[in-house]
Amino acid sequence: MLRISGVGPPDPHTIRLLALAGLAVCAFVVPLAVASVGSVGDPDRSAVRRSAQDTARGSSYDPSYDDRSRSAYGDQKSSSAAPGSTRVLGLGLATAARCGPELSSPDGVEAQTCVLTQGEDTWARTYYRNSTGRPLDAVLSLMGPGRHAVRMHCRAGSDDEPATCETPRERTRGDLDGYTAVTEFAARGGEGPLLLRSASNTDFGVNSKAFKRS
Repeated sequence: MLRISGVGPPDPHTIRLLALAGLAVCAFVVPLAVASVGSVGDPDRSAVRRSAQDTARGSSYDPSYDDRSRSAYGDQKSSSAAPGSTRVLGLGLATAARCGPELSSPDGVEAQTCVLTQGEDTWARTYYRNSTGRPLDAVLSLMGPGRHAVRMHCRAGSDDEPATCETPRERTRGDLDGYTAVTEFAARGGEGPLLLRSASNTDFGVNSKAFKRS
């Protein structure tokens, strides 16, 4: 019988080494494959990761802003800041506000008018409540340096709920102290006398029928 010289039975030590090497390769490849399948087939985890990334970056629009702006008038009633002071309200990051006193007329109109600045933008806003029982016209004017003026017409509903009226934002010209905002309330269509004038500073003057709220 023909024999091939030099070839003997496999070494048991070599077989054990090969088996251990195979187990090590499986231990590395299997978790990697499971992780790859999980990242593709698990939309919930992907959504959570995307949500966390979006939260870290921030958003250009805050959905709760509208609710905060409607409730800001009520929040200011408990504020201890002096009228006409420059302060930061709950209107967003680094928003400076210069507000006049809270005023109320015997007819049932309450208002407070402010000049707001955020970054490079300045605009005017008035917080008001119309409890006269009839709709009114509100005219909000923002006067800036160099006799620059912006005017906004708003309809004040008769629902006796806190509301706001504001001018469009524009690039700030000079200091915040150079701006003044004034709001005038009157009957719809200009019929009847002026009911209330509210300004962002006490030096501008207010309607003689109005009085400060305590």
